[in-house]
Parts: sequence; structure tokens; C-alpha cells
Amino acid sequence: MDVTAYVRALGEKARSASRAMARTATDDKNRALFGVAEALDAARAALASANDEDLARGRDKGLEPALLDRLELTPARIDNMIEGLHQVAALPDPVGEITDMNYRPSGIQVGRMRVPLGVVGIIYESRPNVTVEAASLCLKSGNATILRGGSEAAASNQAIAACIQRGLRRSGVDEHAVQVVETTDRAVVDALVTMAEYVDVIVPRGGKGLIERISRQARVPVIKHLDGNCHVYIDDQADADKALAIAVNAKTQRYGVCNAMETLLIAESRVAELMPELAGVFVGAGVELRACERTLAAVKAAGFDCKPATEEDWYAEYLGPVLAIRAVSGLSEAIEHINRYGSQHTDAIVTENYSQARRFVREVDSSSVMVNASTRFADGFEYGLGAEIGISTDKIHARGPVGLHGLTSQKYIVLGEGHVRQ
Repeated sequence: MDVTAYVRALGEKARSASRAMARTATDDKNRALFGVAEALDAARAALASANDEDLARGRDKGLEPALLDRLELTPARIDNMIEGLHQVAALPDPVGEITDMNYRPSGIQVGRMRVPLGVVGIIYESRPNVTVEAASLCLKSGNATILRGGSEAAASNQAIAACIQRGLRRSGVDEHAVQVVETTDRAVVDALVTMAEYVDVIVPRGGKGLIERISRQARVPVIKHLDGNCHVYIDDQADADKALAIAVNAKTQRYGVCNAMETLLIAESRVAELMPELAGVFVGAGVELRACERTLAAVKAAGFDCKPATEEDWYAEYLGPVLAIRAVSGLSEAIEHINRYGSQHTDAIVTENYSQARRFVREVDSSSVMVNASTRFADGFEYGLGAEIGISTDKIHARGPVGLHGLTSQKYIVLGEGHVRQ
């Protein structure tokens, strides 16, 4: 296969489709989303069969349990994909929204209109449900998209792609608005991220290595986050029950996700009180603990195994059942630790002190900052976006879970009645 020619053909079709999508009515976009949902529901057996093929191949290749978990399409996850499509359809259409209109002294009116980005290239690993999430958000925001999933999910992604195409054809929306790359050749990625004439933005979703490589090679803007080193800080004025529930959920609800807690910070005044119970729950869940000297002593005194933490542990994104724990003198040291070692993804404080909470929210430099809630809520579905195309830790254009508004831009519009500049 001539990969360059193949990707160029995808780009030409996507560019043409993007122009059609920019003028597609909201009702037509919603009809396409419902059509895809119906196609997925009708193809459950085919989806399960294709996913079983991917899982078997993954086990043969020795994929880690966390990766196999991300790869699996359970009936509940198919339900979530369908529900996500319905939620996106129910969201207001951002395209064409006009804001900030005001008269200037010259008599003209100046405002801004929200418009699609154009063609969005999305490169992702493992999770086949991303295919539906990305397609739904791009469709509703009036974009065309080229989707390149990982080789480990090839069969699942093609089965989902067939459902998307059926839904688009039934609704009358340009079927090239969503194109799923059919080859697993890695050269496709190299070509896609350099075709600025066809692709307006790249969204990589996957491991740090993939995102770093794409960021280096891309000639088009990239919406990205490199890793998710998320923290929960238990303040000296935290409610003990809340602290236990939030910390345990943030770490153990699911390991192989970017919004799982990787470092637990605890005010030193609460270590003796809270660490024995926290350690017992974590160890009981099979989590390996790596702690600073102060918390290490408390954990061992309670009779649980624990390893000394190293400097590297404070930077680590484990994506597995490993947790770093550090005692801090108070809020100032917690904020300093997070801003130094964190990845600007998601960080939470557990406290009953309103002033402490406000300061944490104001000073922690992350895309999502939470008070008395698990970091696992940092998710487009949970935020009411219907789905997300990724979580951005960049500071320009889009930050945090990227939903419909993150897939649009704004242009200035000027209204006059024959006005000329003097």
C-alpha cells in the first residue's frame, strides 16, 4: 500500500466533508447520531465477536491486564456508547452561536461566532469506545474526522466503523465525515500529522510515548496531555469518612485511566489518625504502597507492607495498583508539591474549611481542580459533555475534558449599514 497516497485520499474526502458538515443542520446531525446508536444496538453480537478477537490476540501478545481492561467492550460499555450518542444529540449545537455583540463608537456591531475547526485527526490506543465518542463529538460540532485506532483494537474499531457508516448513510449526512483508518501501518500516523493542507488539528489519546512522538512530528496543532499524575490532598480539616471514601475511589475504582490518583498527600497532623485505615483498605485491594519516611512509619506500625518512596515516585503515572503517599506540613506544601510534580491534569482536596478549599482551587495549576470529590469525575461524560475527545492539559484553546466547544473555534463578525472607516 502507498501509505502517503492512502492518507492523502482520506484527507481530500475529509476536507470536502468538513465543508458539508459546516452547513449541516442540527436536526440532521442529531439524526445521524441516533442512526449510529441504533446501528450499534443492532450489532451487539458482531461487536462482541470482533472484540473477542482483539482480546484473544492481546492475551497472546502478553498485554498487561490494565490494557486488556481498556480494550474490552463489555455489554455495559456498549450501553455507555449508545447513551453517550443520545447525550451528545441532546446537547445544544454550538455551531453558529453568536456572542458578545456590541456597538462600537463608529456605529458597527462587533461579535463572535462559533465555528467548526474543520478536519480533526484523532490517534488513539486500546479503547475502542473512543471511536464512537470521537465520531459523535466531531459530528455534532460540525467537523469531519479521521480516526486511527491502535492495532490492538483493529477488529473492534472496524466493527464500530461499519455501524457509524450505516448510521450516516441512513441519515443522509456525508459518509466521509467520519473515516476510520483501515490499516494498522504506523506510517499512517506519520503521514496524517504532517498533512496540514487536509488536517486542522490532531488529538492523540494514548501513552506518553505516543503523544511525545506526535508532538515532535506534527505540523498541525496538537491538543494533548502527556500523562495523568493526579493527586488527592487530605487537609488537616478534612472529614475522615469523606477522606477515606474519596481517596479509595480515586485510586481503586479503575487503575488504568488518566484520572486515577497516583499520589496521596496527607496533612501530617492527620497521619497517625488516618493512615492505618487508609493503608488497610489499599493493601486489602492489592495496591502497592510507596511512602515518605513519616507515612512509611505509620503504615508499618499498623502492620502493613510498604516501600520507601523515591523522587521518581512523585512524578510517576503508574496506571496500575501502585500508590505514592507523602505527608505534608499543610496546604502550602501540598500546593507546592502538586505544582512541582503534577501533570496539570486533575487534583483534589478533601477539607471542611471553605477558605482552604478556595485557595486550593485558585492556586493549583491543573485543568480540573476538585473539592471533596474523587479525581475519577474528571471525564466528559461526568461533566455533562456527553462524551469527550480527550483531556487537554494545554493552556491554549481547550483545557480539561474536550467536548463540543473544544472542537470549535470563534471568528469575529462585523455588522454594518454601509459604514466606512474615517
